[in-house]
Amino acid sequence: MAQARPSMQELIRRRRRAGFVGRGAERAAFRGNFDLPPEDERHRFLFHVHGNAGVGKTFLVRELEQLAREAGALTAYVDEGVGSVPEAMGVVARQFAGQGRRFKELDRLLVAHRERRHEAEAALALEGDGGGPSVGSVVAARAGLVGLGMVPGVGALAGVLDAGQLAQGAERLRAGLSARFRSQEDVQLVLAPEKVLTPVLLGELGEAASAAPWVVLFFDTYERTAPFLDGWLHEVMTSDRYGTLAANVVIVTSGQRPFDTARWGAFADFMTDVPLGPFTEAEARGLLAGKGVVDEPVVEEVLRLTGGLPVLVSTLAEQHPADPDDVGDPSATAVERFLKWEQDPVRRAVALACALPRGLDMDVFRAAVDCPEEEADALFAWLRGLPFVDDRGGDRVRYHDLVREPMLRLQRRRSPRGWTERQTRLAEVFGRWRTEAELGREPEEFRADEEWRALRLAESYHSLCARPRTAQATLPADIVAACSYGDDVVGRWVRLVAEAGEDTDAETVRTYGRALTDAFADGGTAGLLGLLLSRARGDEPWRAEAWSHQGDALARGGEFERALESWDRALALEPDLVRALRAKAVTLGGMGDYEAALRGLDRVVALEPANAYHHILRGEHHRMAGHPDEAVRDLDEGLRLDPSSDFGWASRGTAHFVRGELDLALADLNRALDLRPAYAWALVRRARVWRDLGDPGRRLADLDRAVQLEPDWAWSYCERGDALRTAGRDEEALADYDLALALDPDYASAYASRGATLANLGRDAEALTDLDRSLELNPSSAWAQEQRATVRRRLDGI
Repeated sequence: MAQARPSMQELIRRRRRAGFVGRGAERAAFRGNFDLPPEDERHRFLFHVHGNAGVGKTFLVRELEQLAREAGALTAYVDEGVGSVPEAMGVVARQFAGQGRRFKELDRLLVAHRERRHEAEAALALEGDGGGPSVGSVVAARAGLVGLGMVPGVGALAGVLDAGQLAQGAERLRAGLSARFRSQEDVQLVLAPEKVLTPVLLGELGEAASAAPWVVLFFDTYERTAPFLDGWLHEVMTSDRYGTLAANVVIVTSGQRPFDTARWGAFADFMTDVPLGPFTEAEARGLLAGKGVVDEPVVEEVLRLTGGLPVLVSTLAEQHPADPDDVGDPSATAVERFLKWEQDPVRRAVALACALPRGLDMDVFRAAVDCPEEEADALFAWLRGLPFVDDRGGDRVRYHDLVREPMLRLQRRRSPRGWTERQTRLAEVFGRWRTEAELGREPEEFRADEEWRALRLAESYHSLCARPRTAQATLPADIVAACSYGDDVVGRWVRLVAEAGEDTDAETVRTYGRALTDAFADGGTAGLLGLLLSRARGDEPWRAEAWSHQGDALARGGEFERALESWDRALALEPDLVRALRAKAVTLGGMGDYEAALRGLDRVVALEPANAYHHILRGEHHRMAGHPDEAVRDLDEGLRLDPSSDFGWASRGTAHFVRGELDLALADLNRALDLRPAYAWALVRRARVWRDLGDPGRRLADLDRAVQLEPDWAWSYCERGDALRTAGRDEEALADYDLALALDPDYASAYASRGATLANLGRDAEALTDLDRSLELNPSSAWAQEQRATVRRRLDGI
């Protein structure tokens, strides 16, 4: 089959790229890597480009991307426009789709991830009766869930637990989140989206890699994305935690800093470090010659003034200076250096005006530029072709910081009033667009929308630039509202204030931005809110929400007593704040104080009697407190209001079981599992019903399925161990108890059951050790006391 001829556009792009001068060694090394099969020890799987701003990292990365495509590679380019690992995956998926390779399953899961982030609806109840995991681990898990956004509108919960916390409490966290979400996949998409999404990404990449000679992923501006991408990328490339990565995948990262040697040092043999500095004199001369700048006095002047900094050399070369006097002195004004050879006053004005927004598309361009509508398209196309304007794909562009910053300074100093007027106009435009995005929507709906947040951020940025003192007063309310959507969203607000302080040169904003940055870096969301609250006058309407969010953040970090104090302060300001009442109640329940938890939930139900989940939540707490009749009453009402609540059916089934109503219990648990077949908690509960109904086969079948669904859940292993022990399969039971105790070393019931199994196997000394440990953890267990007495009598020969 004849190979398709390149299009005119592609030929034009190739000819323009032929003028790329410099970085010859770096390009050659990258191109040559495609000549080496992955099995060759000389082949490199990772390239890291790094250097100070202005050395041409992005320019080189874009050139490397073209080289990769010429080698037949599928490519994707990710920059600081993403704020999390899932967002980065979304960019990769979209760009591969543009090359004819759809990641259908990943796209589906990313949509589900975004929906689940915005659906999380608080008050997550966990298994906590006497037969479940240890009290200490249940407390940690349940109180941790309070910190995981048990409040209306909570979204971005991903990444709030480190690996250690997940290992200790994953089974309880998942059990509680099952009260809200329809599947275990949804739970993981909220708590640990990388765990669900990464294996799918690797599978999709593997299929793409089987159809193309190479797959190359580029991660630019890595100094901004490394905090959340670097650890994940290291695991993907160097471990099999998420599966395998195809060998013909090459990764390119680019940022201002070298790789973290503590993390990547052992990987040095498989990567190429690409440090970039200013152009050498030969490279700078080559670039100038390629643009027709060959007159020696002019070349020397350019070299002297730019110091070989690629962005400046390129900018000056584009202007084709013919005389040394045409090369302006950067120390006088960088802007004149960038625009001196553009004689058209309209274009000069456009270039300056478009430096004001942090990013541009056609709509923002029209808002920033006062020009006839019929000229806008041509001017925007001209602007996108300027060497200091970075094309971000689609219709979005952004100025290089080294150019934008002096342009901002020039406008601010040349005409302070004009600066204020233009920034005010932009703030008003973004404010109008933001208002339009709110029409017909409730606050919790539009605040969860990424587009709305971007508009609000832009509006606030330009307001800060126009009116530093007055606009600063609105920031705390916005930051507090952002806390409902995760640390990545909060971080954007913190960065915005810091950037505005530098761009507007307002000392008050700059100082405020530094304080916010330091507080967030040192204490996370809790520390940031502490700073805002410490500076509050005392009459701000956002203070109760701030205290409530601080309670969530503290609980997320395991500081439960401090979290309770924060919720109390929120309720002192706003006694009917449901999110704080509910969070405090569930935390108290997790700490074993069910009566206090129920008093709080009584208040929650009274405030929102039509909320089905509140009735179900109170019913579950009655069940855990040993009040099955009250539990059934509340669960009846909750299920009347919401018959689709799988957790409500499972909880009521468990309450019926406690009351000895086995047929009713079985019916309710069957209904829960009809609604959600992969509901491990309900499977374990139904297994207990099968036990009492005398059906060991169905009991084991349910427990096998529960273990399959929850391989990190200690409770399901212990329950299955009990079923196996009862069936006389002690060796198999012992293996399950070992797994349960590896997951939860303080699981009293598992020690007791393992002790009984060891006794059955004739290993009385080991059995006694386990039974002693069980009674240390739970001295009131009559069954463990009976088992220990039997073992002691046997050891004593009685």
